[in-house]
Amino acid sequence: MSSSKQGFYSRIRIGAGAFRWLMNCWPPFLVLRIHIERISPDWREVDVRMKLWFGNKNYVGSHFGGGLFAMIDPFYMIMLMHLLGPAYLVWDKAAAIRFLAPGRGTVYARFRVTDAMLAEIAEKTASGDKFEPTYTVDIVDAEGKLVASADKTTYIRRREKHPSVE
Repeated sequence: MSSSKQGFYSRIRIGAGAFRWLMNCWPPFLVLRIHIERISPDWREVDVRMKLWFGNKNYVGSHFGGGLFAMIDPFYMIMLMHLLGPAYLVWDKAAAIRFLAPGRGTVYARFRVTDAMLAEIAEKTASGDKFEPTYTVDIVDAEGKLVASADKTTYIRRREKHPSVE
């Protein structure tokens, strides 16, 4: 199998509401108490929260770093896959997270894809080249205090041919 092919789930096209429901039932999110609060119908906005509880606390009683990362891991890739459609190959490429303060309650992350981001992707991939943008997402507590900040790098390129004709 070629590395340019993505798995079965990436080919299923469901609405934002159904996707939100399915992801909120996904076992890793359930165990960590990660909850997608909202996905806009156009896939440009996602709001996520994670409540602190016994199953996602670290040794000192704050949010486990792996849980904070899981909270922000898939969203830019999934949003861009839906926004760009099957003419594009989209993968998560890299990530870096900085823990800035202990998260001791519910924490939140917001993801936004703007017209400028989409225009840049179209411009950088028009000739068939790959584009690897890095987007920053912040994790904040209920008072808006910064708990962690992460940089997510995504691999994007136009497919040589549409997957439905392969």
